[in-house]
Amino acid sequence: MTARLALLAPLAYLAIFFLYPLGAIFERAFIQGEGGFAGFGTILGDSYYLGRIWFTTWQAAASTALTLAVGLPMAYLFARHDFPGKSVLKAVSTVPFIMPTIVVAMGFVALLGREGLANTVLMAVFGLDDPVIRLANSIWIILLAHAFYNYAIFVRIVSAFWSNVAPQLEESAAMLGAGRVRTFWHVTLPVLLPAIASSAALTFTFCFTSFGVVLVLGGPQFATLEVAVYELTAKLLRLELASALAIIQMVFTYLFLLVYTRLQQSTSVQINLAPQEATARRPKRASDMVLVAAMIAMLLVVLSPLWALVERALSTSDGYSLRYFGSLFENVRGDVFYLPLPSIISNSLEFAVLTTAIALTVGAAAAYYISRPGRRGASIADALLMMPLGVSAVIMGFGFLVAFNRDPVDLRATSTILVIAHTLVAYPFVIRSVLPAMRGMPQQFREAASVMGASPVRAFYHVELPILTPALIVGATFAFAVSMGEFGASLLLVRPESTTMPVAIYRMIAQPGAENLGRALAMSTVLMLVVAAVFAGIERFRYRNAGGF
Repeated sequence: MTARLALLAPLAYLAIFFLYPLGAIFERAFIQGEGGFAGFGTILGDSYYLGRIWFTTWQAAASTALTLAVGLPMAYLFARHDFPGKSVLKAVSTVPFIMPTIVVAMGFVALLGREGLANTVLMAVFGLDDPVIRLANSIWIILLAHAFYNYAIFVRIVSAFWSNVAPQLEESAAMLGAGRVRTFWHVTLPVLLPAIASSAALTFTFCFTSFGVVLVLGGPQFATLEVAVYELTAKLLRLELASALAIIQMVFTYLFLLVYTRLQQSTSVQINLAPQEATARRPKRASDMVLVAAMIAMLLVVLSPLWALVERALSTSDGYSLRYFGSLFENVRGDVFYLPLPSIISNSLEFAVLTTAIALTVGAAAAYYISRPGRRGASIADALLMMPLGVSAVIMGFGFLVAFNRDPVDLRATSTILVIAHTLVAYPFVIRSVLPAMRGMPQQFREAASVMGASPVRAFYHVELPILTPALIVGATFAFAVSMGEFGASLLLVRPESTTMPVAIYRMIAQPGAENLGRALAMSTVLMLVVAAVFAGIERFRYRNAGGF
């Protein structure tokens, strides 16, 4: 009974703030459009929107392939080798994934833009007058940014799986005369295929619904479905076309997830697992040391956009200084809706704290129900509650505009709508963080407390909660970081007085001039430092590595 009551709140939250807005999108597309299906006819009969569907699909596939090429060697490094500073380096390698997309985009502008660090160094070294690297507004910078943003998925998922695969499989192949390449291709790769398929599916989904990276780094010719929905909503006010396009994107997204689940089932194999301590080894041969050193160097190069972001934020026409950071406290352009940096940071922190509190409550209650042994319908509830991950933040924000635009529930003029949108993006991360710890808790603990006369509430407070606290902290930290960096829904829903840091960054880079770019880089650096500082505590509060993604 208690578990069912715990599930009631998450389901009610999902129904009101997710399913109802999606229903409003369907109504707008099918009923309020001209002729019912006219919106779909317009979209599918227009070569521009058909091109957006094709471009979104193939760029996501290319981004996934590039991410695999970068992430797989890193996964091998962390899975099979032990070296000083490994845990620190692994934590640092995760930083790009939890960085807001707008910060990632600004990092690539700082590194590879016309006035970026790479061009500045090359022009100074070779005495050139014009930039050498011309990747701005090209497909290549989008693919590189996607690989940078998502390679941590491969590192985390594949390395965790790889490090527990018993080394006897590879040793047996070596004894039979197989070389390293043949052993990897015929023995290791088939075993890793489920983890690789899982990572690739997540990466493809994130790249397919990419918004901030494409909006900042790509030109109009590189607009994805996500960007097209935003333009139809915010610029052209064609809500019936935006609704139809949003539904098409959701159908594609869920089809990809369906293919992924079938692929994962068909590629699963029976394997023997071993503790990580038995699989990782310190490099002894010179070739192994060179390989490890090369991979560490590769990882540092991969992280270079973040270093470039900080360097460009400090670099001014008068040398290195904090001028751009100081200008964040001044109304340089005399804007009517200007907000100083403390107010913008305060808005982001306020929304993040409220989002964390709600996401933690909703996510923990859902995980409590799902984790109960023998619970009927637990897998269905799990899949249902994870649905927000399959719908982009831009589409959710659009759904709020359509659904909550009239009395008695008109949320457009309030900041509450931002907190709700952030929570929908954040609470699935809480479920995934807390669920492993709840499932791993020995049943004997609850039974012993019950035998000693403790009520279920008292047993939870004194027995279960202390064990769950580290996982709850991990989930709360993820929710906080997600809210701090949320950009897609916020760009549609934010009001001038409630501007968040990601939205402020985009507005700065939308204005011409080196000064505005410098201020955007400075704001991105501040946001990166705030999010990284919050995320830094995650590794300290894991329960037997529970809560990892």
